[in-house]
Amino acid sequence: MARQGSAAQDVPHKGVRMTNPPRTRRASPSRAADDSARQRYFATLAMSRPDVALCRATTVVARAVDAELTGYSISAGQHLVLKMLSDVGPCSQQELSEQLRIDRSVMVGCIDGLEDSGLVRRERHPKDRRANAITLTPDGLLSLAKVESGVPRLLDRAFQALTPAERKTLARLVTKILEVK
Repeated sequence: MARQGSAAQDVPHKGVRMTNPPRTRRASPSRAADDSARQRYFATLAMSRPDVALCRATTVVARAVDAELTGYSISAGQHLVLKMLSDVGPCSQQELSEQLRIDRSVMVGCIDGLEDSGLVRRERHPKDRRANAITLTPDGLLSLAKVESGVPRLLDRAFQALTPAERKTLARLVTKILEVK
């Protein structure tokens, strides 16, 4: 029986050379695959899986929107809240959450941030005393106007790969998906 650390056991030890050469790794079949097929994989996957394509496109658009809104110290969700309040007037948190498709727990954070910044205020809801109505403040209206002035640039950045006609088609198709309950 060989001693521990001896060359006969192929156990590396300081000053002892291994008797068997180290194994070389063979390339797996996937590594040997055509590089162009690998580079086209996602495009091919996206064509057959619209769910994957839509999720990834959402990420790309969200990053572009976040980059554009950074200078305004406002999130995309907060922008939507200000926009809806400007367009339809005071709303409950539940209405905002449902209409904007923002989770209720996330909506609380959005409104808290807007309220802390003085852009909205919570008031007693005129029709439901148990609920608060979220109201746009004058500062909120000014902030919204600044953000809205950047919307064309935001849309160009987020949807630069699409023509105006393709943007309309995309909006129509996504709206159709969102209308299914």
